[in-house]
Amino acid sequence: MSIIQNEPLAKTYLALGDSYTIGQSVSSVDRFPNQTVFLLRGLHIKIDDPKIIATTGWTTKNLLDALLSTNLPTNYDVVSLLIGVNNQYQGRSIEEYKTEFTLLLDRAIQYANNRPTHVFVLSIPDYSVMPFANGLDKAKIAAEIDQFNAANKIISLQLGVNYLNITAISRENDPEFIGGDGLHPSGKEYYRWAQLLAPMMMPAFQ
Repeated sequence: MSIIQNEPLAKTYLALGDSYTIGQSVSSVDRFPNQTVFLLRGLHIKIDDPKIIATTGWTTKNLLDALLSTNLPTNYDVVSLLIGVNNQYQGRSIEEYKTEFTLLLDRAIQYANNRPTHVFVLSIPDYSVMPFANGLDKAKIAAEIDQFNAANKIISLQLGVNYLNITAISRENDPEFIGGDGLHPSGKEYYRWAQLLAPMMMPAFQ
């Protein structure tokens, strides 16, 4: 009698965030979580399409509220978190951000089966280089983005998760990296993020 071997279960990926995670102004295949999965599959990782919980305009509080009302599994293989640009845009305080970001990161770790090394925080991109910011105080925006990123990096390091700085490349003022709405990145820019994120995630699948 032959024994039929069950195929290994596909890996799972939960992506939490705001417009940058949902991919405002690009198609679903061009979102950075989807492009990350595409690259991982090219590296022979069997992985499902990402589960995305993100909405344009969300602050840390909005994402927290959404997660509190959503019953998610706690066994995702990898979880990413990118949140904070709307806190900055709305003039929310750094102290509030620190508190809520910490709560979000705690939840992200829980969703990754309490494995901090399976959680990946992406820094907040800088929209001051986008056409949308013409007429705004670009230096002030960039400085505040740096402050929010300094906060989320410290918290990420304290909790032992992975941290990916994509802010520097987001500041490269190249038209091909700008989405059609003049505010969000293009699919090509999201692909650059995915190129950095996919290899960073590889150890989580070993």
